Amino acid sequence: MAVPRAPRTAIIDIGSNSVRLVVYQGPARLPAILFNEKVMAGLGRGLAATGAIDPTALTKARVALARFASLAHEMGVTALRTVATAAVRDAANGQELIDCAESLGLEVEILSGEQEATAAGEGVLSAIPDADGIVGDLGGGSLELVRVRDGGVEERVSFPLGVLRIPALREKGSKSFERHIGRLIEEAGWEGRGRGLPFYLVGGSWRALARLDMTLSGYPLPIIHQYELTPVDILRLSRTIPHLSKQRLREVKGLSSSRAATLGDATALLGVLLRHLGSSTTVVSAYGLREGLLYGGLDAKTRALDPLIVAAREEGRLLGRFPEHGDLLESWIAPLFAGESVADARLRHAACLLADVGWHANPEFRAERGVEIALHGNWVGIDAEGRAMLAQALHTSLGGGLDIPAPLAELASPAQLKLATNWGLSIRLGQRLSGGLAGPLERTGVTLDGTTLGLEMNDADRGFYGEAVERRHSALASALGRVPQRLIRT
Repeated sequence: MAVPRAPRTAIIDIGSNSVRLVVYQGPARLPAILFNEKVMAGLGRGLAATGAIDPTALTKARVALARFASLAHEMGVTALRTVATAAVRDAANGQELIDCAESLGLEVEILSGEQEATAAGEGVLSAIPDADGIVGDLGGGSLELVRVRDGGVEERVSFPLGVLRIPALREKGSKSFERHIGRLIEEAGWEGRGRGLPFYLVGGSWRALARLDMTLSGYPLPIIHQYELTPVDILRLSRTIPHLSKQRLREVKGLSSSRAATLGDATALLGVLLRHLGSSTTVVSAYGLREGLLYGGLDAKTRALDPLIVAAREEGRLLGRFPEHGDLLESWIAPLFAGESVADARLRHAACLLADVGWHANPEFRAERGVEIALHGNWVGIDAEGRAMLAQALHTSLGGGLDIPAPLAELASPAQLKLATNWGLSIRLGQRLSGGLAGPLERTGVTLDGTTLGLEMNDADRGFYGEAVERRHSALASALGRVPQRLIRT
């Protein structure tokens, strides 16, 4: 019998710079991206000067829409949403593209600036639930600013400051450019609104800026999401970018030539915004408008789910042997870490959910596989320190021992990695004792006091305590500075 396929949803995003199709499948709270393709049509290029979309750009967009409509149909997409933003909204000939889309069976929603802003804010909240600051979504035709706090979107504003409009503004000189931006910010009532708060970066041009900085600084983790750029970093980049050769830019992994061309303008705008908003730092979000549209359609209960735990549970279900085992492991080892913070307990839970992801790899590379999944997995709601701790826990639990693989020591402190190592040893004990089965975990338990690490079990379960279990019990006890003790309940 064929296994029912999970529903597939998709968004076609007709932006001012690119036209993109993204197909999603998986848990509603954080569906995985099944397919992602964009065409750099440049609909907003020249719009400020002519008021219309260039014919060449229209042709590129039409071809892209025809392909994307065909792909969505062939992939069996059950819910397809097509949205258009600033370029189509503002262009005198925008209706031509809408007519083309409708002839392909696509129903186009033209998002207002406020709707764009709301979606961008909710996209950031979907991936950084505790975000508290200002979201800046830089598209080709517009810039949206959004205040996010306490899991919700508050004030929003949209400016005609897309990256394709910036060159014309900068031609008048840097002082004129700053005065223009400052006047827009002040008239909208946003002067100083971000004082002391982070500024969350959304949009391809700002992500490209982060990629460049990661390369120039030798950052050891090639993950854009939640990468931080300080105002000092941005000032340095603004001075460096004009002197970078095309060859040097080509060496930046993931940086397209079209994005490279916008780096100077995106950096100039960001520097001025930070000065007027007063933001303390910037944090890159890989999630934006499209993810915000999905997140905005969820019920309150689903929105409240932790995206890291949802994703880790799904990955464990797909790659592990025992789908329910991760949650049981988390409950089983929890008594050993009663004093840890909520943030650490959350990471420990994720590690338990992912503890079996390396089982199908060659035994010599299971620990390496665990590190790779933790560091490079498509996780959200987790920063570089958290990824490193997750990687250390999986490395140890999958047989990597107590050593710290590169580059974890560059991302997290010795104390954090020591805690994660203890998580890994605890998981390793629980997995060996239970053989991956629910019953032994449900009938046994671990205890910790000033001198001993106890392993409690019923008299009928004595047989589970074999040589391999004893060895792992001793290893964990040693790491915790305790003596192993088996406690038999009668």
